[in-house]
Amino acid sequence: MTLPSSVLPPDAAFQAGNALALVGWLALALSPYGTARAVWARRLAGRVLPLVLAVPYVLLFATQGMGDGGYGSLAEVQKLLARPELLAAGWLHYLAFDLFVGTWIAERAGASGLPHAAVLPLLALTFLFGPAGLLAHAVVQALRGRQVAATALAA
Repeated sequence: MTLPSSVLPPDAAFQAGNALALVGWLALALSPYGTARAVWARRLAGRVLPLVLAVPYVLLFATQGMGDGGYGSLAEVQKLLARPELLAAGWLHYLAFDLFVGTWIAERAGASGLPHAAVLPLLALTFLFGPAGLLAHAVVQALRGRQVAATALAA
């Protein structure tokens, strides 16, 4: 069953999703680990907002179906995302998951003692390029682990 896009206009879903995600990213950036507002910011950015973004995502797919697209080949994904409603749903998917991953990075990096000034570039990279930020976080943590191990051996 395909409903008209006026039920949930894709442009409106896109704009609202962007605004909500930006609130989450700003909350993470302005709330260093260990501060009173950090717990609230991580809950908002990593749990509440991704769930809020999931609602229009599900509504867009529920009202539009898969169209001629699918996930079995790149050509099927291209057909899926050729529809504005499903492209907006795909964008909401990215926003929700990147924000979730950014929150995970902020939590793990802060808990490991990484200064907030060093967390900010990881968050920016995740905000802009998703998996690249996750990879950068993994590299930073691996290098820090080696540094801790080398310091312990030297002692």
